[in-house]
Amino acid sequence: CRSVSQVPVAEGKSVQQTVELLARRLEALGADKQGTFGVDCETYHTAAALGTQGQTGKLMYVMHNSEYPLSCFALFENGPCLVADANFDTLMVKLKGFFQNAKANKIESRGTRYQYCDFLVKLGTVTMGPSARGISVEVEYCPCVIANDCWNLLMEFMQSFMGSHAPGVPSVFGSKHDSAYSPADTMVQYMELFSKIRKQQQVPVAGIR
Repeated sequence: CRSVSQVPVAEGKSVQQTVELLARRLEALGADKQGTFGVDCETYHTAAALGTQGQTGKLMYVMHNSEYPLSCFALFENGPCLVADANFDTLMVKLKGFFQNAKANKIESRGTRYQYCDFLVKLGTVTMGPSARGISVEVEYCPCVIANDCWNLLMEFMQSFMGSHAPGVPSVFGSKHDSAYSPADTMVQYMELFSKIRKQQQVPVAGIR
C-alpha cells in the first residue's frame, strides 16, 4: 500500500533545494536511486452546451502514472475512478463535444525513485506550466496490500526522513478496511494532492527543520 503527501518547502530554500534535502536524508538512511517516475493530470469539464442552466459543470481528471504505462485513469469529482487502457486519451479527443480540456490546469509531478529495503519512495517536483508549485512524496511498503495492516510501519519509516511533516492516514484508507489496496487508490491520492496544490495561496508556510 502507498501514501502520497505534500511536503512544505523548507524555510529559506527553493522547491528544488528542499527535494535535494529530502534526497540526502534518504540516501543517508541507505536508500538507492532506482530510476525516475512521472504522474500527470489533465482537467476536463463538461461542455457548456450540455450543462443544465444554473448547475456547475462536472469535472473529470484524466491521469497517467509511469508505474502503469499501459493504463489511463479517469477520476470524477466525488465519484469513481475508471481504469482504462492508454487509448482512452484518443477517446477523450473524440468526446470534445462533451468534455473540454482545461489545458491551463495541467499539473504533474516528476522526480526520482528510491528503494530502501521493502520501501519504495518517490520524491517529485509538482509543476504547473513552467513553475514549480510544490513537492510530492509517495511511499510504498511493497510486501503488503492491506492498508490497515501496515500503516504504522509506513508512518514510522516516513517520520525517519520527513520528520513532523509525515502525513496522517490517507482518506482512501478509510474506505478500504481489510480489502486490497489498488493502483486507483494511489491515483485518488495524487488527485487530492494536485487539487490542494492548485488551491494553495502564496502564503508563508512552516519550513522543514
